[in-house]
Amino acid sequence: MQIEERMVGDVVVLDLKGKITLGEGDELLKDKVNSLVNQGHKKIVLNLAGVPYIDSAGLGEVVRTYTTVSRQGGSLKLLNLTKRITDLLSITKLLTVFETFDTENEAVRSFSASAKV
Repeated sequence: MQIEERMVGDVVVLDLKGKITLGEGDELLKDKVNSLVNQGHKKIVLNLAGVPYIDSAGLGEVVRTYTTVSRQGGSLKLLNLTKRITDLLSITKLLTVFETFDTENEAVRSFSASAKV
């Protein structure tokens, strides 16, 4: 799996490409998010458009990264979920945990909307 990092304003967008599975992306994702949180980044969007498949270990890692960011007072949101990933999150009831978006603009804007509340 590959991760490309971009800044959109004060939001970090991580473009993930490839499978998030045990030993193939889960550690990479964890290290990347931990490093961002340690640098003080609290607004993170995972763009899953390039992720064809997530296994249980990968899903566990996405949940762990969400928890890591939340504990630091930040928030992690998901972008461009494929049907397969949407179904997986639905079955596991995780769709109720994550904020998900279809466009990057909506995802980025949602941070400023939630900050004003």
